[in-house]
Amino acid sequence: MIKEQIKTILGEIDLVLTKASDAEVQALCNAVVGANKIIVCGAGRVGMAARGFAMRLGHLGLRAFMVGDATVPSIGSGDLFLVCSGSGETQTIFDLVEIAKKNGAKIALITGNVTSRMGKLADVIINIQAPSKVKPVEGFKSVQPMTTLNEQCLGIFFDAVVLELMSSMNETHETMWTRHSNLE
Repeated sequence: MIKEQIKTILGEIDLVLTKASDAEVQALCNAVVGANKIIVCGAGRVGMAARGFAMRLGHLGLRAFMVGDATVPSIGSGDLFLVCSGSGETQTIFDLVEIAKKNGAKIALITGNVTSRMGKLADVIINIQAPSKVKPVEGFKSVQPMTTLNEQCLGIFFDAVVLELMSSMNETHETMWTRHSNLE
């Protein structure tokens, strides 16, 4: 039974992520590499996937931070506010997007709702077409509860983006390990 569940979940992830746009991913990679610093934001389980990406950006040698950490610096012109929100409507995150925008930061949004309030403020949008709490995907319903599929897709999507960044930045496993914490 579990093998069938896993097969179903992997099929759903494949269905969503094979729709990702190469042009959107390239725009995201360009924004990440071109930023003075990257501040990443996401709530709940989406935030957990976002936190993992912020960590890998640091391993790539980029100045990356996660909203909520005590070491997050101010944001301004030349910086990137990278936001993950399936709905693009979460009020607390929208408020932060407005603050970042007012301070001159570029906004990158990973969402399933490109026409959302956050989408209207974003400079770069990645459309991950997994059902969110406010926007279903026509003709598709995940067997997984709530927004689990979106959260899984984000984690895998970010891992694929890291591979793209590694290639463009001439990074390797070895160079990234040199930046990994040794306080463990």
